[in-house]
Amino acid sequence: MKTSPAKICVLYDGACPRCIKDRDSYLRLARGQAEGVSWFDITGEDEQLKRWGIDPHKALTELHLIIGADESMGKPKESWGTGGTEPDSGLALPDQPRVLSELDAYIVLMQKVPVLKPLAWLMGLSLIRPVLSSWYHKSVHKRLKREGRL
Repeated sequence: MKTSPAKICVLYDGACPRCIKDRDSYLRLARGQAEGVSWFDITGEDEQLKRWGIDPHKALTELHLIIGADESMGKPKESWGTGGTEPDSGLALPDQPRVLSELDAYIVLMQKVPVLKPLAWLMGLSLIRPVLSSWYHKSVHKRLKREGRL
């Protein structure tokens, strides 16, 4: 029996023109190959983020995605069956949503698109990852500060 790929809900900042451009670029590159990926604009959704166990400030400053996104997403994270693990740990019971953030989120998302798989592999390398993470956080902080949102 063939199983369908886990659904992924990408949380993005709809108030950020760059984030919208990045989303549109991803969709263009995916050309329908990223089955099961949906997008959720976090703008003004702090309460929903909290129900999912996601810090709204972290959601604003780091890409987050929810793997296994389905009808249970409307329920608090305690209903997800994560066994008390932190959402960002990526640990969950089978068929339960789990939250990934920052580079882990980018890597999973990019692995769904064949043309982006080599870049996802490169991002995961132990020598590249910390440098890329530092650059990512600095650039996001700079953008949010420039926009007056930090």
